[in-house]
Amino acid sequence: MDVATPVSISAASAVLRAAAAHGHAVTVRGAGTKQDWATPPSRLDLVLDTRRLTGVVEHAAGDLVVVVRAGTPVEELQGKLAPAGQQLGLDAPLPGATVGGTVAVGTSGPRRMLYGTARDLLIGVTVVRPDGVVARAGGKVVKNVAGYDLGKLVAGSYGTLGLVAECAFRLHPLPAATAVVRRRVAGPPEAGRLVAAVLAAQVVPSALELNAPNGGAVEVAVLVEGVPAGVAGRAAAIRRLLGGDAVVADTVPDWWSAYPWRAGGVGLKLTAAISGVPGLLAAARGTRERYGVPLAIRGSAGTGVLYAGMSGAADPAAVAGVVFDLRVAAHEAGGRAVVLTAPTAIRDRVDMWGPIDGLPLMRRVKEQFDPAARFAPGRFVGGI
Repeated sequence: MDVATPVSISAASAVLRAAAAHGHAVTVRGAGTKQDWATPPSRLDLVLDTRRLTGVVEHAAGDLVVVVRAGTPVEELQGKLAPAGQQLGLDAPLPGATVGGTVAVGTSGPRRMLYGTARDLLIGVTVVRPDGVVARAGGKVVKNVAGYDLGKLVAGSYGTLGLVAECAFRLHPLPAATAVVRRRVAGPPEAGRLVAAVLAAQVVPSALELNAPNGGAVEVAVLVEGVPAGVAGRAAAIRRLLGGDAVVADTVPDWWSAYPWRAGGVGLKLTAAISGVPGLLAAARGTRERYGVPLAIRGSAGTGVLYAGMSGAADPAAVAGVVFDLRVAAHEAGGRAVVLTAPTAIRDRVDMWGPIDGLPLMRRVKEQFDPAARFAPGRFVGGI
């Protein structure tokens, strides 16, 4: 297996043209923080490493837009935007993750509730197709995004449609003040009641998270951002809504924006209608008792996107049972369950993706972009 580290889009284009000429299977790698997510490629001849394809191409502060190369770490980009009082409204659950990898896998964190996901913030993209042709779509001004929305296709495609080489993002101002209101609750029903109360109030939270560690109490945390006076008033209102022993803090809890599994563990993404979150949380807790597998849950109660974590040393048959039950519960809650990462022994026992609507259409898109199926073959849903 060879590794290529192009320093420009033109160099990446040349590499991929040569790979196409030789029929090589290619996988793109940024910082490698999510290289163990999804299904391993069915074959691999060349790794295209983006860590030299870095830097801010343009920062139009007046338009709240930045154009950045794919290999740039998200945290580094935030550092370059901060002096202008601006930010990309994305969290970085995995330290060191690159912009390109974040877009390709569609990762997001707590603040997706207010700012949206990478897919939502992406207004323009440059993609190098598997045949080496450079394709551009969208624009650098929010009100002038025209053309085929290539960004919506490549976001979350796990690098199976081409190399995400350059991204244009819509930015937001950095808040002048932040506050976090936290409270431990008795269980899923109370968590659901409090989440509903916050969502119904005029407090505009940036994030509404819950944390349910294995064997521990459920905690609800609400982030508010803005001007100091407004933040103080909204935080006080949220504290009254949460009641009990709710407290206001200046910083987020240590579990904030971190996945509930360790390296080598089993990680799932669970989605549900917001009203279905308490039921999904209760179902997840029930699997602990049925299968004897410690399970932690964490995520956005305000958007219905949760993450579940288990030990990679757990019995594969028991994990398969947990995954099956969580898929049933997620479906009943209006969502679905996907296994993001797992050791090989567990991957062999479970369908990582589960049932997927629209799979025939997704296959046709893949055939249009990569007719020879050379880009990360087999990594995405349905063997795409």
